Amino acid sequence: MPRRKHVEKRPILPDPKFHSTLVTQFVNSLMKRGKKSTAEQTFYGAMDHIEKATGQTGLEVFQKALDNVKPVVEVKSRRVGGSTYQVPIEVRSGRRVALGIRWLIGFSGARGEHTMAEKLGAEMMAAARGDGASVKKKQDTHRMAEANKAFAHYRW
Repeated sequence: MPRRKHVEKRPILPDPKFHSTLVTQFVNSLMKRGKKSTAEQTFYGAMDHIEKATGQTGLEVFQKALDNVKPVVEVKSRRVGGSTYQVPIEVRSGRRVALGIRWLIGFSGARGEHTMAEKLGAEMMAAARGDGASVKKKQDTHRMAEANKAFAHYRW
């Protein structure tokens, strides 16, 4: 991080199929070792899998899943007088989206389907319904913040 000037965020270009910057951000997070075309094939394959299974458009299911996964509060460790407290804080909007994307990708990789596109599609459908491992992670995070609400005055 520079000391003097603020670093401006680069604009994210929308993806060619859905014309959405959110899809581009998801594909970029899904990408490994610079293989963007492979990540795009995986994402679009997951969208096709969702459309076949549900009959809805894949983009709607994706956005609903992401809305169900994005956390509102999280806990951060704060050391005060030799003790470490888990202090609940609100999550900024950019971090909220990034965490939701990260959780969707991470928990879809742990599923039992055959290809990554099928795993991703199944996790998105589960998250859109309100169940699945990524939604459980959000609920656990909120529960942790609620349990440590007494330490909210240590916020910085």
